[in-house]
Amino acid sequence: MATPPASHATDQRMNSHPQDPTPRSPWTWIPTLYFGQGLPYVVVMTLSVIMYKNLEVSNTEIALYTSWLYLPWVIKPLWSPLIELFGTKRLWIVALQFAVGASLALVALTIPAERFFQLTLAMFWLMAFSSASHDIAADGFYMLALKQRSQAAFVGVRSTFYRIANIGGQGGLVYLAGELQERTGSMQTAWSLVFGVLCGLFLLMGAYHAVMLPRPASDQRAAPQHDWVSEFFRVFAEFFRKPGIWVILAFLLFYRFPEAQLLKLATPFLLDKPELGGLGLSNKEVGIAYGTVGLTALTLGGLAGGWVISKIGLKRALWPLILSMHVPNIAFLALALAQPGNLWLISTALAVEQFGYGLGFTAYLMYMILVADGPHKTAHYAICTGFMALGMMLPGMWSGWLQDQIGYLNFFIWVLVATIPSFAVAALVKIPADFGRKVDE
Repeated sequence: MATPPASHATDQRMNSHPQDPTPRSPWTWIPTLYFGQGLPYVVVMTLSVIMYKNLEVSNTEIALYTSWLYLPWVIKPLWSPLIELFGTKRLWIVALQFAVGASLALVALTIPAERFFQLTLAMFWLMAFSSASHDIAADGFYMLALKQRSQAAFVGVRSTFYRIANIGGQGGLVYLAGELQERTGSMQTAWSLVFGVLCGLFLLMGAYHAVMLPRPASDQRAAPQHDWVSEFFRVFAEFFRKPGIWVILAFLLFYRFPEAQLLKLATPFLLDKPELGGLGLSNKEVGIAYGTVGLTALTLGGLAGGWVISKIGLKRALWPLILSMHVPNIAFLALALAQPGNLWLISTALAVEQFGYGLGFTAYLMYMILVADGPHKTAHYAICTGFMALGMMLPGMWSGWLQDQIGYLNFFIWVLVATIPSFAVAALVKIPADFGRKVDE
């Protein structure tokens, strides 16, 4: 998740206040904090899709309404100053983890209800806003609680446990839902139990962090500035005055245009029966193929993409990486044509597609870093991530309706055609020759 905007007062406190007089090892709280940051996001964005598909909601409704759940991440830069002004980040983290736990409990309780779709969506909205706010507080707390050298040392730990949360959510929890369905004979009961387990986990996590999070002296409520509103809008205005802003916005919105549509229909395609054009996998098989093998490949692709950029720079790497991101989408078209029944063949195809996606996504992240560079890089990076989420939300909204109209096979052909805007905006961007390349000293 993106680093949220931070005030100058916060940056000064990071360097001018002493650490907690009784500091705790970062290993006692960073892994759990970032596992707790990643899990609600994957629940809202992915687990909800699989649950609704299992409960026989149409692809049109699934894609439309779950895409709206991106909105809190789109607009979170707008309320990030409130977390600076009201309470400490430590308090926000603990309170929001309990809020996530409460929303998970409400999902579990409303799944058996007659109007479960509307009721659970409302709970997912609560969870999404809590999760987006938790991202702001957690990333800000990380910068306050650690010295600069330790921040760099633990950035890989953050990323690793965030990824583990993704694998646990898309892999382990989907597999658990399949196992519980086999044992109970009811998909509703299975998902209610899964969300009950998640509720218990987050309540324990909130209690754990209430005790184990350090108390850095710099984690204080920011003193309100009389002109903070005008400063807030001035920083926003400076972003939109950047040279070539229209090309920048087009790149942020269209680079993942095909993937924004594909991602909403990937798991429904894997779950749908062959006579409907899908592969007819069980939840347990989806948990293995897409949630575990696929996400592991995605993580490895991200590492490989970072290595490539560090060697040759973003300018030279951009086209190889964008091709590696979009060309493997052919894997879904091939699966729709062949409809294989072999789980390992399906897993291999998904691994290839996800590895390519991981490669290509690193170019997107590095471009956002380039765009954000300047005196307000933290705030401007957060604005970039808002447009990133918007670029996923809008195309995802109509993708389910389109697939319902033309079927999976033609939909995956359309996804390949939809790469054209992505290639077009990549041809327009300007990148310094050595940006991103690690120069040996």
